[in-house]
Amino acid sequence: MYHPDENNYFDDKLSVYIEKVKVPTQDGLDLLGWYHEKDTKKNKTILFFHGNAGSLENRIHKLNHFRDMSVNFLIIAWRGFSGNEGKPSESGLYEDGESAIKWLEKKGVDKKNIVIYGESLGTGVATHLSQNKEFAGVILETPFTSMIDAARKFYPYIPVGLLLKDKFENKNKIKNIKSPILIMHGEKDQIVPFEMGKKIFEIANEPKYSYFTKYDNHMMEYDESLVKALNSFLINLN
Repeated sequence: MYHPDENNYFDDKLSVYIEKVKVPTQDGLDLLGWYHEKDTKKNKTILFFHGNAGSLENRIHKLNHFRDMSVNFLIIAWRGFSGNEGKPSESGLYEDGESAIKWLEKKGVDKKNIVIYGESLGTGVATHLSQNKEFAGVILETPFTSMIDAARKFYPYIPVGLLLKDKFENKNKIKNIKSPILIMHGEKDQIVPFEMGKKIFEIANEPKYSYFTKYDNHMMEYDESLVKALNSFLINLN
């Protein structure tokens, strides 16, 4: 489930200024984070929860687009990723995400100005932590209904429901999100079936928005169309 050493992207260079920060957790870890601040009072702040593979560098091609948007952002590396100590687990990632929220709040960023962004595995953390909270918005990129559902796709003859400890039950939690939500998914996704993202969208509360494409695989193209949809969602948040 967790692949911290996998590298999906090569030679991407940051074109947006970031400050490397340490985000402390309650169980004694210091997580690596990249923080970009324009104006925390005027602009929303994206809290980015990445997927199950690779380092923060693997997300540079996405983060660079935030340079031209009126947003601040913090992206954290999970425990066990990007040189962080600790071992990833469902409860551990929830702690990491909660610690990042508290870090932003200590910087003076109110929850109502935070946009929670989950990518793939990160949608499990984003969905869990966004329940019954007044965040500015929630963005889920290639979300799954649950980790058990996703595992059954690859191991249909194994009782994954009994064996899998980290379940990330998005489908049972999405209905508890009251913030505006944007779901992004591609029909050609070979890792998380598009039907799962569509199902999450159907269950989600209004106001909800979708960016569904016919040709994107699991690693969605951060092209002009996606960036436009993302920026439009951010601009229209209260």
